[in-house]
Amino acid sequence: MQLKKLVQFLDEYLKIKDIEDSSLNGMQIEGKPEVQTVTLATDACAETFYKAAALRADILIVHHGLFWGNQYRITGIHAERFQTLLTNGITLYAVHLPLDLHPDIGNNVELVKLVGFTPTEPFGKYHGVVIGYKGKSEKPVRFDTILNTLRRQLNSEPIGFKFGSDRIKTIAAISGDGASMLEQVADTDIDMFLTGECDHVSYHLAKELKVNIVFAGHYATETLGVKRLGTIISNKFSLKTVFIDIPTGL
Repeated sequence: MQLKKLVQFLDEYLKIKDIEDSSLNGMQIEGKPEVQTVTLATDACAETFYKAAALRADILIVHHGLFWGNQYRITGIHAERFQTLLTNGITLYAVHLPLDLHPDIGNNVELVKLVGFTPTEPFGKYHGVVIGYKGKSEKPVRFDTILNTLRRQLNSEPIGFKFGSDRIKTIAAISGDGASMLEQVADTDIDMFLTGECDHVSYHLAKELKVNIVFAGHYATETLGVKRLGTIISNKFSLKTVFIDIPTGL
């Protein structure tokens, strides 16, 4: 398959031009003109690049790319990263917020579905962009049941604080470092706020808001979107797709 056709599909499907982001979303480094093997990962880092090269990847699609709006010199580890991609002809494609908020395969809608809730509507503004998702359950779900589901499905060790009801019917999911948006649950019917990265300040805020809060891991909560994107690509184009799993435990 031609690289330009795959990139065009990704740009349009993920609507990268419609969403403001500090990440340089889209193709960040151009590799071979033809694609047969697609690799996907959460983070753009040297270890990911080495594994993509070992898999003879033609393109690597990541959630956290290399460019975030700031200029930096291509020296040291940055030069080594670039060299690995360029030497092996691997295209690097990054998609950050557009993958968090995507209504079909996004990290947050997938988190809602992962714990057995039905996605209802977007939730949580980040610099003017709504990136999270709300969900509901017809029957209340126990707090510990949700933690056990996350532990099993994400292969991580979630940290939860039960400051609200043990019978949860509504949740809000904002993956990664979403704790800064916790205050947005005030005056809502949300019983649980589900995010990734632990945040000390959020402990007291959640307690005062009387809402349950769960930290399921920044990395773990942001593997879902790229995995689903891999399935979409495989089904649509019959390309080989491989998810490169490099958990940080954070």
